[in-house]
Amino acid sequence: MAQPEAGQLHPGDQHEIPNFEAHESSESLKGRIKRHYEIASDYYYSLWGQHIHHGLFNSADETKEQAQVNLINYLLEISALPTGSKVLDVGCGIGGTSRFLAREHGAEVTGITISGRQVQIAKRLTGEEIGDTSKVSPDTFLKYPGKGGEDGGKVRFLELDAEKMLEHFQPIIQEGKSFDCVWISEALSHLPNKELFFSSSFSLLRGGGSRLVIADWFKAPDLSPEQVETDIKPIEDGMLLPRLYTVDEYIEFAEKAGFKIRQKPIDISKEVAKTWDISWALVSSPSLWAFAISQGRDGLSFLQAFRAMRRGYANGTFRYAVMCFEKP
Repeated sequence: MAQPEAGQLHPGDQHEIPNFEAHESSESLKGRIKRHYEIASDYYYSLWGQHIHHGLFNSADETKEQAQVNLINYLLEISALPTGSKVLDVGCGIGGTSRFLAREHGAEVTGITISGRQVQIAKRLTGEEIGDTSKVSPDTFLKYPGKGGEDGGKVRFLELDAEKMLEHFQPIIQEGKSFDCVWISEALSHLPNKELFFSSSFSLLRGGGSRLVIADWFKAPDLSPEQVETDIKPIEDGMLLPRLYTVDEYIEFAEKAGFKIRQKPIDISKEVAKTWDISWALVSSPSLWAFAISQGRDGLSFLQAFRAMRRGYANGTFRYAVMCFEKP
C-alpha cells in the first residue's frame, strides 16, 4: 500500500478525532465489536496478513511477519506448552496463531471468535495451507501432516461469544475432555466481564498444571485523570474496549478464579511498540480513510486510535504484557 512521501500529510491528520462515546451496555459493545470484525477482517488480512496481533521486534531489521511469529514463540517459551496439547484459542481472529500451534507445535486447536466472517476466512486459509478446500462441518478438525514420524496437529474454528464458552463446551468437559491450555492474545481486553473469563477458563482446563496463556493491552498503574482522558480513553473508544485494566488487576482475577502464577507478567511494551508505527504507515491510503468514514464514527475513531496507541506507548501510559497461569 502506498505510503505518504516525506513532507506529505498523512490522511489521518486531515480528520478530527471523534469525541469519546461511552458504550451503552456490554451487549451493545459486543454488537459493535462483531460488526467491526465482520466489516474489517478482510482489510486486516490485506494489511497485516494472517496474524492480527502485535509483533515482537528483537532486531531493527525484522519484518512485521517475523515479529508476529516471534511473539507466538515467546508465549510458547514462557508457558513451556507441551507439544500435542489440546488448546482453546479465544479470540482467534482469522486463525493465524491457531494454525501455527497446530502446524508447528502439533496441537489440537479449537479457535473461537465472535465474527462469522473471521471463521470463514480462517477456514479458507487453513484449507489452502493444507491443500484441502472441501467444505466441512463446523465441528470437523482440519489435520496437518506430521513431522518426523509424529502425528500432526489439527485445527477447527467456531463462531462463539467467549463469554458463553463454558456453556458451549460443558458437555465435553463432563466427558472428561478438558483443555490443556486456554490461549488468548489481545482479545481479553475486548471482553466486558473479565472475572467471568478467568473463572470459565479455570473450569475448562484439566488440573495438574494446565495453562492459561495471555498477551494483552493494559493501562499503566496510578494514572492521573488527565492521562486517562488524553491517552487511554481514545484507545478504549477506537478499539471498542471496555475500560482498560492494569496487570495487577489481571493477577487478582486469576488468583480469585483459582489459578497460580506460572510466569509473572513481563512488560514487553518497548519491543512491540513499533507495531503501531508500521500500522500508521500502512493506513496511509485516502481510500481506506474514505471507507472508514463511510462506516460511521466507529470506523474513523478506530483508525484514529492508531495514533493514540503510538502516543500511549511513547508516554508510558499504555502497556503490553505477557503472562502465564496454571491450574493446580
